[in-house]
Amino acid sequence: MWGRNVYDSISKFLQFQLTVNIVAVIVAFTGACITQDSPLKAVQMLWVNLIMDTFASLALATEPPTEALLLRKPYGRNKPLISRTMMKNILGHAVYQLTLIFTLLFVGEELAQTRDSAHEQLG
Repeated sequence: MWGRNVYDSISKFLQFQLTVNIVAVIVAFTGACITQDSPLKAVQMLWVNLIMDTFASLALATEPPTEALLLRKPYGRNKPLISRTMMKNILGHAVYQLTLIFTLLFVGEELAQTRDSAHEQLG
């Protein structure tokens, strides 16, 4: 039961970490190429990694095993650690996060100005 729980926790940890790291690398690289300046400075990247590693390790260490883990068959030795479903989740979440971040990065100032001008008209 504990072995299956550890395996599942490591899979979740990897899924979370890979998603965060893919997004951070793409944002830093693409932002630097387009704006000629990285949107995330070195210290900000360190904070992102520190916070994400802390949350991920807490999730990894605090999920207790359940009896339901014993109802499924054990995974084989040749089963990949990152399954096809996990890869779809990683890529899907990365696309969502990148869309949100790039929208804020490239159109965020215009959105804020539009909001401010609409607020002034009401007030």
